Amino acid sequence: MSFLYEKISRRFFIKIILLSILLLGLGILLCYWQTEAVKKVMLDHDSVVASSLLQQNVPPEVIAYALSNTKDDGQGRELLSKLGYTEKTAVRFLPAISSFKLTAFRNISISLLAFVTLLLVLCCIFLMQRERLYRQALKRILAFSEGDFSKHLPSSDEGTLFQLFASVDKLASALQAKGEAENKTKEFLKNTISDISHQLKTPLSALSMYNEIISEETDHPETIARFSQKAKVAIERMEQLIQMLLKITRLDAGSITFQKTSYAVSEVVQKAIENLTTRALKENKQIIVNGEPNERLTCDLQWTSEALGNIVKNALDHTNPRGHIYISWQRSSAMVRIQVTDDGTGIAPEDIHHIFKRFYQSKNSNNTQGIGLGLSLAKSIVEEQGGTITLQSTLNHGTTFIISFLTEL
Repeated sequence: MSFLYEKISRRFFIKIILLSILLLGLGILLCYWQTEAVKKVMLDHDSVVASSLLQQNVPPEVIAYALSNTKDDGQGRELLSKLGYTEKTAVRFLPAISSFKLTAFRNISISLLAFVTLLLVLCCIFLMQRERLYRQALKRILAFSEGDFSKHLPSSDEGTLFQLFASVDKLASALQAKGEAENKTKEFLKNTISDISHQLKTPLSALSMYNEIISEETDHPETIARFSQKAKVAIERMEQLIQMLLKITRLDAGSITFQKTSYAVSEVVQKAIENLTTRALKENKQIIVNGEPNERLTCDLQWTSEALGNIVKNALDHTNPRGHIYISWQRSSAMVRIQVTDDGTGIAPEDIHHIFKRFYQSKNSNNTQGIGLGLSLAKSIVEEQGGTITLQSTLNHGTTFIISFLTEL
């Protein structure tokens, strides 16, 4: 009887019980009325009989004995039968009984009519309340179907119907969350496509110009060689951009499964900088590594070294010739921290909160080689493995990035 948990159904049920009690009381009262009516009919009949006998000079004692006698030896019924008064005699031929019948029929009919009327009124009120509730729910569900989730279905009561409303509300919340996620995805794709278009526009324009110059300078090998090298750099920049975008997209889509194993931190660092040491020497910069050789870290070697490599690459981009990049690590009771510090140009305070945004480049990075994706990719890789990445920077004095991973117990 879970429907009794609903306020509307509970009230209706209570009213039906009260109405049934009222009907029972009315039945008892009606029986009393009928008893009084029968008594009156009998008194009237006995009065008529007594009056007739008195007119026939029958002694009052005899009349009193006859009226108070409760036994019939058969002679009375036989006499009444000869007079036409039997059980088969029509009621209309018995004036007293006919009058009683009319009174009883009227009383019972009025009582039943009142009961049925009251029952119908209660049912109509209940159904109207239900109809209003259904219309309200229908209106909200139609709003859900049109994307309006500002209001919820009625949920101020208990019971099966309101459990249904709660389930529909949960479904609507799920649809809302899904719609918001899809909108965010669309917005992200829109912004990403816009950023890709903007980032590819420059190298594509440069390639077009270099190709035009090369085709027009066929008699100048030095010019062809110079612009061929520039075209190669532009192609490498495009390839780097596309590769990073593919990796970020795979991370966003959750299609990458990290193979976490215990590695020496020195191995992760060495893999991260193996392709950057030559660049550092070429640009007259030093990468200095310092840390406990036996310290270990549980991570995905390939992806973690790429994240660390992007941070080192960012440090090289913002460090002047004869600058230094220091890589160190240490273990605390709860985590392993890898720290990358440079003595480069640093980051302006207004740029620090935007530094991990995709394609973001500060006003001080106009002459750097980056494309604004390395730090964003590094942050995604670290956080997907349960780590954190933070930074500290002072403009014109350098920057420190700290990668932290919880240690396994």
